[in-house]
Amino acid sequence: MDKVKKVMVFGTFDKLHKGHVDFFKQAKKHGQYLLVVVGLDETVTVVKGRPPRTDQLSRLREVASVPEVDFVRLGYRHDPYQVISEERPDIIALGYDQQSFTDDLKSFIEDKELPISIVRLKPFKPERYKSSLI
Repeated sequence: MDKVKKVMVFGTFDKLHKGHVDFFKQAKKHGQYLLVVVGLDETVTVVKGRPPRTDQLSRLREVASVPEVDFVRLGYRHDPYQVISEERPDIIALGYDQQSFTDDLKSFIEDKELPISIVRLKPFKPERYKSSLI
């Protein structure tokens, strides 16, 4: 029996919208199990320079309600890569414009000798559904 491929995605997912749902659908096509890591309120504030509009537990519940999502959890405060070591995904899917924590991601995977592929997903109507516009 073939091993189930686990795909991991990261994000804030503040005010869940059609672009996020499309992101989850695209990611799920790369495997059979989709794990979503939702950023902590504190992390979002540091990365985006402002707190999220919706608290982390509400965002977690919203993401968990999406049919394509198999498991959702919060990230970590000081080590964004700790969750990767714990969950051991086969694939990490990044959003088309995702920049946070991606610069060192490849180095982290290589240094830890983890068998993880990185894929970059396509935008879904970015002129309308980019979170910064909503």
